[in-house]
Order: sequence, then structure tokens, then C-alpha cells
Amino acid sequence: MAPAGDSDEAVTADAGAGDLPDTAAAEDAPAAEHAVGDIAAAEDATPADAPGFAEAGTAAGEPDVAATPEAASSGVPEAAASPNRLREPDEDSLRLAEALIFASAEPVSARALTRVLPDDIDADAVLARLRERYAGRGVELIDIGTGVMFRTAPDLAPRLRKVIEVPRRLPRVALETLAIIAYHQPMTRPEIEHIRGTALSQQTLDSLLELNLIAPKGRRETPGRPTLWGTTPEFLAHFGLKDLRELPRREDLLLETAPPKPTPEVLPADLQPPPEPAKEQPA
Repeated sequence: MAPAGDSDEAVTADAGAGDLPDTAAAEDAPAAEHAVGDIAAAEDATPADAPGFAEAGTAAGEPDVAATPEAASSGVPEAAASPNRLREPDEDSLRLAEALIFASAEPVSARALTRVLPDDIDADAVLARLRERYAGRGVELIDIGTGVMFRTAPDLAPRLRKVIEVPRRLPRVALETLAIIAYHQPMTRPEIEHIRGTALSQQTLDSLLELNLIAPKGRRETPGRPTLWGTTPEFLAHFGLKDLRELPRREDLLLETAPPKPTPEVLPADLQPPPEPAKEQPA
């Protein structure tokens, strides 16, 4: 039977060995106390100062993410540090975008273009490449509102009119009404009539509605709640405008339409009337 002192030392050693990692198990009490002191020092130290330190849940054989220089500098794992990058538009993406814009009767936005392009192709980059491709050609890619459309080059319009039937122009009263709405929208019919100084026929409004140049924009919260009118994206496309900010300034239009000032008529020297004789001053 072992002495009592030896039994106490054995119990102490066994208890220390159960709390220690396998690599730090001790065979006797002094060695156990030494190992416990090492563990306490390791807990007080930082992970960089304590070799072999691993967080809870980290397997013994798994590589440490912070051990990779790139991951340590970025603070994220290598797998997450390199996200999918967008690639340059290829010819198939450009052809697809061309077909969509050409076939669409409305301006095509970058968001709509994204739906048909591959996930790693940027729609804005595709549009930029198409603008470069069609710059200076007979057909150009122009911005209309929040989208783009193909249009013939403006400098070719006079020659195209020789073979292409031009749609009937709007009557003067319809153009006046459309201009008032464009610069003062949204506005009601009485407000349009107040600016024009004359009554506005329903036929004029109907013709603008039929061409989709104007549309209702709600109602004025006044007695009778009259309809508010405003221009449409078709109005921008019809006049080749990106947005309403590209409308000419009203001041410039007034200068262009103002009648010229009359110049005084100057007669030739031989037709000039003789000068009046000087009147004699009374003495």
C-alpha cells in the first residue's frame, strides 16, 4: 500500500493531467505545476506571442488563415479576397446589345440590357463600346431619357428627306400648346389657355395625346380637381432630347422669334431735302 503523501501527489498529478492538453500531460506533481504555469502564461499572451495557440473550433490539422501574408494583410480569407471580376465586353455581348436596341421601339436602359447579358459583363461598358463603334457613322447611338436608341446622323437629314416621306407636321396651335406644356409642366388646361390668351380646343389636346407627346400627370388639388398635363418619353425621343434640361432657354427663343428692329431709311445725297435756312435772330 502506498504512503499517504505519495497518494496525494498522485491525485494532484492526475487532476493536472486532465486539465492539460495531451502534449502537456505530466507524470508527477512538480511537472504538473510547471505545465499549469505554462498554460496560464499562454492564456495571457496574444495569439502571435503564444506558438501553437488556436481558437476554439479550429481543427488541429487545418491551416491558419492568418498565416498567409495576403490574407493577413486584408483580414479576410484568400477565397473571399478575390471576388468575381467583370470581364471586357466580347463580340457576342456587343451583337446582343445591338439587336436589342435596334428591335426596341422604346429607349433601352442599362438595367434592361443587364437582363440579357452574361453576369460578368457590365452593361455600361457595352454601351460605351457601342458609342465608340457608331461615332461618326450614318447611324448613331444617342441618349434618350434614361435609355439609348439608334438614330440617323442629324447631318444626313436633308438628303434623307428626298427619299423618305416626312410625317405631317403638327399644326401651329398644337406646337404652341406642346411648347407651353414642356416649359411649364405639369399644368392644367385653364393654365395653358391663360398663357396662350385664347381658348384651347379639345381636338388639339387629342392630337397630342394620339401622338403620345403628352399624358395626364395627376390632378390639381383645387376645386374641380382639373387634370395636369406633362410631356412623355416619346416627346424626348421625337425631338432628340436626353431630358428636359436640354430644352432651349426661353430667353433664347424669345430673341430668335422677336421681330427685327426697323432701321432708319437713309436717302442718297442727291435726294436729300435742302437744309432749312437759318432763322435770323431778332436784334
